[in-house]
Amino acid sequence: MRILVVDDDRHVAETLRRMMVAEGWVVEVVHDGVRGLEKATIERFDVIVLDIMMPGLNGYEVVRRLRSARVWTPIMMLTAKDGEYDQADAFDFGADDYLTKPFSFVVLIARLRALARRGAPERPAVLTAGDLTLDPSAHTAHRGGTLLKLTPKEFSLLEYLMQHKGEVVSKSEILDSVWDPHYRGDDNVVEVYVSYLRRRIDAPFGCKTIETIRGVGYKFAADGGG
Repeated sequence: MRILVVDDDRHVAETLRRMMVAEGWVVEVVHDGVRGLEKATIERFDVIVLDIMMPGLNGYEVVRRLRSARVWTPIMMLTAKDGEYDQADAFDFGADDYLTKPFSFVVLIARLRALARRGAPERPAVLTAGDLTLDPSAHTAHRGGTLLKLTPKEFSLLEYLMQHKGEVVSKSEILDSVWDPHYRGDDNVVEVYVSYLRRRIDAPFGCKTIETIRGVGYKFAADGGG
C-alpha cells in the first residue's frame, strides 16, 4: 500500500512514516499543503493522511482542490482539531475519515486499511434526476435553469439521495454516509434536513421528489419529481 502523509509537524510525520513502513507500506512525507496537493495530484496513492492546520494551504483547501480536480484518493484527516464543526467541515469538503490527535496507532492502521479496501472509484461528474442536476466538483445544484442555494449539509444529503435515486434508503444509511460513521446524535436530524431540502428543491417548483417510506426511510424519485 502506498501512503502520502502531509503534516507540518515533522516529529509526528516521521513517527507515522516509521510505523507505516513497519507495516510494509510505502510512505511519502511532505510538510506543507502546497507540496501535498502537488504530489497527490500527479502521483498515485492508495490513501492520503492529511493534517488540517498547515502552512501554504490548509487541509480543508487541499481536500477541496483535489476533489475539484477529480482526484478521488481516499483521504483521512489526522488533526488536533477535535470540534464537531471541524469534523463536519472535513467531510463536507470531501474527506473520507477523520481521526484526532492523540490517537491509537492500532485504530489508525485499521482505518487506513478500510479506506484502502474501499478504493477510489471515480465519482460521476454530474448527477441528474429529471430537470434536477448536481455537480459534485463545482459544488452546484440546479432545478431547470435555477441555481439552488444549499447549505453544505443539504448539498451532501442531496448528493447522497441522487446517487441512490429510485432506491429506498434508511435513516441509518443516510447518517453513516452524510454525517459520518461515528455520529451519535439523534437520528431525527435526518427528518429535519429532508424537510429543509424539500423546501429548497421541491416547494418553489411544485415538485415532490423525496418520498417518505414510513418505518423504512426515504426514496428519491428517479425522474426528479417533475
